[in-house]
Amino acid sequence: MIRPSVSYCPVPIEQQPLNEYEQLKTSWLFCDCILNRRDYITRLVGIWSLSWLVAGPVAAASFPPHKHLAHFLLCGSAGASVGVILVLARLFLGWLYIRDRLYNPTVFYEESGWYDGQTWTKPQEVIMRDRLIVSYEIKPILQRLTFTAAVLAGMFAIGTIVWQFS
Repeated sequence: MIRPSVSYCPVPIEQQPLNEYEQLKTSWLFCDCILNRRDYITRLVGIWSLSWLVAGPVAAASFPPHKHLAHFLLCGSAGASVGVILVLARLFLGWLYIRDRLYNPTVFYEESGWYDGQTWTKPQEVIMRDRLIVSYEIKPILQRLTFTAAVLAGMFAIGTIVWQFS
């Protein structure tokens, strides 16, 4: 029996899971997930701050700051957090897709269009390599995103409690 070479892969270059991972890792927005903690938090705070451009006027229309400052700040902060939630959802879905492509023992690909899909079974060496990437590169990113979402949920809970007492 002839073993297929690890270097032989019928999947087009741009659809190979490892290349998709490398491309995602260097693409705008997704590369923020691999920054150090301080830069990662700075990016999220920047997104939250930009979201205030929309949330601030809406909150001010509902709760005039000169009359209801606490409600204005809580409502504006919650509204601005929607932008962060949307970004986190996009990041999470993108990294989950790549994780699944790397972890699966088969790769679905299209040779020239949507009508001619094929499946390639990865050799054992490729499966092991891809699963190592998932374990050591992608799982920490997904854990960071999950932790960020949990912190954001905790902040919403604290904001709700503060709202009740203000």
